[in-house]
Amino acid sequence: MRGVVVDTSVWLDFFGGRPAPGLEEVLQQGLGVVPPLVAAELISGARRPRDRAAIATLLQELTLHETPLDHWVRVGDLRQALSQKGLAVSTPDAHIAQCALDRQALLLTRDGLFARIARFCPLRLSSG
Repeated sequence: MRGVVVDTSVWLDFFGGRPAPGLEEVLQQGLGVVPPLVAAELISGARRPRDRAAIATLLQELTLHETPLDHWVRVGDLRQALSQKGLAVSTPDAHIAQCALDRQALLLTRDGLFARIARFCPLRLSSG
């Protein structure tokens, strides 16, 4: 599967006008993968209708990671395994990590939580 799963933290920098060279390269190469919860976070965070429309248009050009029931079972398993190791992770963050794990893809993020998650599973990260 592969591609590059892009976390909300990177998109917020991108849409906020801050440099995101890693994301720009991913977009140019057509490798961007969006977890469904990231799409929802981006749309819900846009304040103006035209911003929501622009985000929706961009998201349609990217691959949306499909999340059948077995994906959500793995999300729950990941949260439980991390919790047993003393790391509490929200369902949205576990979902984002699991999307990258499912695809054996790189996770492009600026959120330090994912580095802590990666200590306990084969999650591959890039800070972009």
